Amino acid sequence: MSEPTTSGLLEVEDLCVSFGHGSGAAHVLDHVSLSVPRGRTVGLVGESGSGKSTLAKAVVGIVTPRSGSIRLAGADVTSMSRKEIFDFRRTVQLVPQDPYSSLNPRRTIGQSLAEAIDPRRAQVSSHRERIAQWLELVRLSPDHMHRYPHEFSGGQRQRIAIARALVVEPSVVIADEITSALDVSVQAEILELVARIRDELDLTMVFISHNLAVVRQVCDDVTVLFHGKVVESGPSAQVFESPRDDYTRRLLASVPGSATFSLD
Repeated sequence: MSEPTTSGLLEVEDLCVSFGHGSGAAHVLDHVSLSVPRGRTVGLVGESGSGKSTLAKAVVGIVTPRSGSIRLAGADVTSMSRKEIFDFRRTVQLVPQDPYSSLNPRRTIGQSLAEAIDPRRAQVSSHRERIAQWLELVRLSPDHMHRYPHEFSGGQRQRIAIARALVVEPSVVIADEITSALDVSVQAEILELVARIRDELDLTMVFISHNLAVVRQVCDDVTVLFHGKVVESGPSAQVFESPRDDYTRRLLASVPGSATFSLD
């Protein structure tokens, strides 16, 4: 894992997201701040409903924040024009929890990757070499570009989703619970793949998970969310070995074999 840097490639500051209006509004994110330095992997943890996925969707532009700022390399995303937002969405890629629902069942894998490369001219023939390169990077055969999503296992589809996110060579990758729907043995394969690719490409990542053991294995830094608020953040070793917040302690205590986290 890389050493810390002083500035964030991706900076989220005082972000607030609400759904609904007036007294019935649900405040999902409450003044959340997050810094992701270049070349680092930041883990975002918290139980279901803590706001993790909402934060990811806000960063990639799927959800519009009520207030706060999102900056990529110093540029404020929240004040961008529609054209600028379109370009930005290519520089920050989201790998979803369920890749099958995000893959068009009527398109081959090659067509899906070609569309990611150039949405206006999604021709496999024009991008065949590049598609083959990225499929090989995630340990899939270039011949797989001619197959359809239903022909692959869950782990293979997750590899395809990772390749589709990386094929546009983004500045930041957000991985949203990418191992939660997989068998334990397949989870290990995907985590090994993510670690290898991250090191080879010097990726900047936000890794979202409720699995603290996974986060400790993959992430340089950790931010803990509770009811839409950041309750703790810092280097992984510091958060896991000397948690300051009671909620973080409860999360760690719920992990099987939690004594290994040196909480006593």
